[in-house]
Amino acid sequence: MGKMGRPLLLLFAFLASSYCNSIPVINMALEEVSEDLEVGEFAFQIKATDPDDDPLTYGITGTDSSHFEVDKATGEVRIKSMLDREVKDLLNIEVWVNDGVYSDVTKTVYIAILDANDNAPVFQNLPYNAEVSENAPVGTMLFTASATDADFGTASIVTFRIEEVVPNDGASLFSIDENSGGVTLMGTLSFTDKSPFYQIRVIASDGGGPLNGAHVIQSSSAIAFITVKDMPDLDPQFLNLPYFADIEENSAVGTSVFTVRARDPDTGVNDQIHFSIESTNAPDLFQISDMTGDITIKTVPDREELLDIDAVVILKIKASETNLNVDGIIASTIGELQISIRDLNDNGPEFYECDGEPETCTQKNSFTGTVEEQSSAGLSVNELNIKVKDPDERQNSRFNLRLEGPDMEAFAVSPSSGVGESFVQVIIKDPLAVDFEKKTVMSVQIIAEDASADFISVTSVTINIIDVNDNVPVFEEDVYEFSVDEHCDDGTVVGTVTATDEDALDAGKLTYKLMPENILELFDVHPETGVIFVKNGQRLDREGTNSYSPTLQAKDSAGNIGTTVLLITILDINDQTPEMNRDLYEAFVQENQLFDLRIQARDGDDPNTVNSQIQYRIDDGPFSDNFTIDKDTGWLKNNGLLDRESIDPELDGMIHLVVIASDMGTPSLSSSASVAINIGDENDNPPQYLDPAPYEFKVKESEYGILVGSLRAHDADQSDFYNRIFFSITDGSLGSFIIFSEAISEGYSGKITVDPSVELDYESDRKIYNLMVQASDLVGEKAETTVRVIVVDVNDTPPEFPSNMILDVKENSTLSMPLDTIEGNDVDTEHFLEYELVSTECQCSGSKGPCPEEWFKVEPNGQVVTNPVYDIDYEKCDKVFLNAKVVDVLTEKRSNSTEGVVTINIVDINDNAPEFVVLQDFYVVVIEKVEVGTSVGRVYATDRDTGDNKLTKFEVTKVDFVDSEGTNPESLFLYADYADQVDAEGRYSAYIRSQKAMDNNKRGKFIVQVKAYNLDGLNSISVVELLTVDSSYRVSLRFSASVSEVNENLPQIRGILVSATKATVEFFNVFSEIVTRSEETTILEAYFVFPNGTALNYDAVTSILNSEEVYKEYGYQLTQLGFTAILTTVIESTEVKTEVFIMIGLMAALAIILVVTTTSLVCIRRNYKRKLKAAKAMNSAATVVIENQKTGPVVPGTNKYTKEGANPVLNMNIDTATDLGFDEDGSSADRESLNSLDYNIDMTMTEKDTMPMMVIQEEEEEDERSESPYIEPLGAALAQREKRRGADSTGLTFANPSIDTTDL
Repeated sequence: MGKMGRPLLLLFAFLASSYCNSIPVINMALEEVSEDLEVGEFAFQIKATDPDDDPLTYGITGTDSSHFEVDKATGEVRIKSMLDREVKDLLNIEVWVNDGVYSDVTKTVYIAILDANDNAPVFQNLPYNAEVSENAPVGTMLFTASATDADFGTASIVTFRIEEVVPNDGASLFSIDENSGGVTLMGTLSFTDKSPFYQIRVIASDGGGPLNGAHVIQSSSAIAFITVKDMPDLDPQFLNLPYFADIEENSAVGTSVFTVRARDPDTGVNDQIHFSIESTNAPDLFQISDMTGDITIKTVPDREELLDIDAVVILKIKASETNLNVDGIIASTIGELQISIRDLNDNGPEFYECDGEPETCTQKNSFTGTVEEQSSAGLSVNELNIKVKDPDERQNSRFNLRLEGPDMEAFAVSPSSGVGESFVQVIIKDPLAVDFEKKTVMSVQIIAEDASADFISVTSVTINIIDVNDNVPVFEEDVYEFSVDEHCDDGTVVGTVTATDEDALDAGKLTYKLMPENILELFDVHPETGVIFVKNGQRLDREGTNSYSPTLQAKDSAGNIGTTVLLITILDINDQTPEMNRDLYEAFVQENQLFDLRIQARDGDDPNTVNSQIQYRIDDGPFSDNFTIDKDTGWLKNNGLLDRESIDPELDGMIHLVVIASDMGTPSLSSSASVAINIGDENDNPPQYLDPAPYEFKVKESEYGILVGSLRAHDADQSDFYNRIFFSITDGSLGSFIIFSEAISEGYSGKITVDPSVELDYESDRKIYNLMVQASDLVGEKAETTVRVIVVDVNDTPPEFPSNMILDVKENSTLSMPLDTIEGNDVDTEHFLEYELVSTECQCSGSKGPCPEEWFKVEPNGQVVTNPVYDIDYEKCDKVFLNAKVVDVLTEKRSNSTEGVVTINIVDINDNAPEFVVLQDFYVVVIEKVEVGTSVGRVYATDRDTGDNKLTKFEVTKVDFVDSEGTNPESLFLYADYADQVDAEGRYSAYIRSQKAMDNNKRGKFIVQVKAYNLDGLNSISVVELLTVDSSYRVSLRFSASVSEVNENLPQIRGILVSATKATVEFFNVFSEIVTRSEETTILEAYFVFPNGTALNYDAVTSILNSEEVYKEYGYQLTQLGFTAILTTVIESTEVKTEVFIMIGLMAALAIILVVTTTSLVCIRRNYKRKLKAAKAMNSAATVVIENQKTGPVVPGTNKYTKEGANPVLNMNIDTATDLGFDEDGSSADRESLNSLDYNIDMTMTEKDTMPMMVIQEEEEEDERSESPYIEPLGAALAQREKRRGADSTGLTFANPSIDTTDL
């Protein structure tokens, strides 16, 4: 533009700005929206203002805009698809507003998604199963529950609590830290006394938060199984101690006495028990088997050696476990067994000398005593202290005594018999034989004989005779016998006895006295007459003493005494009742053995008289018929074999009889004695089951330790030792059952239980067990029976959800029939399945997440049906995952449900029209470059359908041209060139191409209406704006880089230029520039256009890029990319571009006319100069290369080559020496024009090229370069010449003198 054009342009700009409309302003940058808003709810308001109060149209674009829909008239934004903060918490949308005047005003707005408490805590690291020892200390950490919540803030804070513990009595045993989830033991466990397992339900709850307008707390639960491990912490237990046993003395070594039974109460450990004798009061007498507990005789027992312990041996039995218990020691327990040693008659009587206090006895076989000569008969020998003992007991200890030896006739022994032990006296039997003058020493032997065995003991007694004065009164008889009735009257005369004394002096002077002194209580004698009389007749009792032998002394005057013995017999009267030897006779007899027992009674009346004659009989009683008694001898015998089992068990084997002894006197007197007979039990009866076989029990599966059933058995033997029954399972258990023995009133019960460590499973192959159960007593008698155990199905197996269930449903379907039915499987025999929909997930836009709408429902019967409330839309989501579960409502234990997934593929139908995707608000069209087939724009569209349904075609339906004069319709010279393939982004696209070259006079924009349609005719319309720009606004940028480098950096260059100029940058061409320097430079041509159709020219771009503010921010970045200079661009026409302004006033109109006239004149002048210069340049170039040139460059204005060196007008050779000198007409101002292309061609001649340097200058010539930089004739000619030059010739440099690299 010339000197006049520039001021006019400034004037136009000033006038236009006075009438410009203002653009809208968007007053928002960040909005907050809660994620729980439902589809259709208000989200936010687009906030925008227009200074001119123009009505605004609102809209949103961008990747995240699919979640919202906007009311274009009001700017209200509502939810279109559900939000999920946990998927994306910050959305980015482009908000645009339009005032109907300018193009859309856009602004990036961020949408912060506020959290709603829509997620329940999710347990991590499941399952929580733990095994804990029963002795674990309080405070032991069992496991730690962990859960996470995808929500934010308090809604993501998870706390824990225990909701339920099974069994219920275990609720106090466990606690959970509400924050950490750690579950600790709060009480003591016991495998035996408490439960061997626990089930803990843990609840995880979040801190609560808003959801759909309410404060909601979300929770979830998990089940933990705690298994208690049995530990050896209990001492063994005896099963049959304490107990009493007995054996006969002298039993053989090895004889079994008793078998001790013990068990380990730690049933889960069941350690082996070992037995030992901890202590005893009779060491080394018994021994015990370490493994079996069988107690046997170690040393032959002698009851008589154990009399100091009453012949009862006490054994302290120790039962010990094999392994160490929890305290690191061997657990043990001690029980007591008392063994009585039964007596045998294996000892005879022996003689002892006993004296002292307390009495001590020493066994002796000889004794020595003294007696005065001629002592009275009946007097005992002095200084003898003899005692006879038989260590046996009861009848076995009865013995008889008699005398033998040389002087046996002179003495007698008293008593003649005894039981157990008795003091023995030797009394004078023949006083005359005891005469010092005849013998000074006399001797006898005392013979002791066992009454019931051949045991005899003999001891010698030496008697020293003491000499006395023997001139004593003499009685005629040594013994005077008298008799008197018992209980006679006092004073009754018994008889008269007198004595003589050889001494005459003693005649008549004898006095009489009865001796000993105690006899005087019963009898007395007249001292002078010798009359003996009864002094106290009531005390005379023949049964007490049947005779008295007092000594009657006759004393002479010298004190010599003569004696005689009075034998006073007490005559019997029937006043004595027969007296039993014992009030109670006790006897023991083994059943099935013969029994005899002698019952003895004595009658104090006179023997051999009817008063003392006794007869025996058995008093009537329950057992009197089972026994007989000899009426005379008293031998009691059993009447047939005795059977302990026929006796009432309550009697414990004891039979009580009453035996009556009666005398034959008148009246007859009688007495009785009780006889207690202990019938010993023999193991003569095997165990017998009380219930008829076979047994059949039913037991539920999956119950640890549950009772299966009980067997009852009875052993007719009555003693605990023989009737104790032990049950055992000998076959068929397979380790699944155990049996315990327990005493019951009928006998013993065998309780069959499931092993606590075994879980029966009905679903396994074994549903019936045939157990062989054995009942045995301690001796080994056995009885066997069969027990049939039927495992009853318990609904304890979770149902199975069908796998790989996939359905296909067409979108927009509203089916009245179910899509399909979920058919779960449950192996339990009794089950009732229901189905629930837990949650749904959808695959939307290739990602899986919550469904925006609930399209499907699951009925309780498993039918999958559509939800009529919503329409199924493939374009929203193409796949739905129904997270459902099958629930067995009859489940008795364990989990009652199983979750699964039903996958529903949404089948696409053609229900969506193509949708245009606006990637560029407008396209810049350089009118001069548009030819037939040239692409002037591009449209993109997507179809939410799939397959052939989404195949999209394009059609241009309308073209309008908008300029300053208004909108005018155009012919459809534009058409859509499309392909059937989508691009990498899944978009169909079409190039808008021209069917002709555009009119260069078009200044404005084309509004192109394009229709996108698919096979079914669904379509949508979009408008493409094509802004027309001429070459005068083309700006060239020089880069010190290769073309490939510049092309690679185009996105960065565009971004920097857009940020710096605020305009849309359209790149027109990239080509290499030929320079003389060694480095390569590239020219990048571009247009800087605004949406309203205006553009920046060279001056404006230079001004902006050279500004200090822009240079500081972007200068370094451009320099790094190789940018060096801004160049002018030559144009063919300098016609002033008419702006779309309304010119008011005559001055403006005149100015336009003046500009047009001036411009035309300038153009004509310069075009003429250019042609002349071109001819000159052609001539010069052709002259240099005339030898080798075959063809020449195109002559301006022609479509063919001329002959070599021809003048384009005259077709004559041009004189190479001719210099038209057009370069001199150019002014300096012209050379520095903004719109000129000035070349300073420096041609330096080499040795082989002597052509002089020529400077050719052309003003304002349009440079329409394509990919090749050689378009203009002059340039072509110079290039052609350059190709002919040698490699060492100097290159040409083209520079604009008005701009250099320092401009930036």
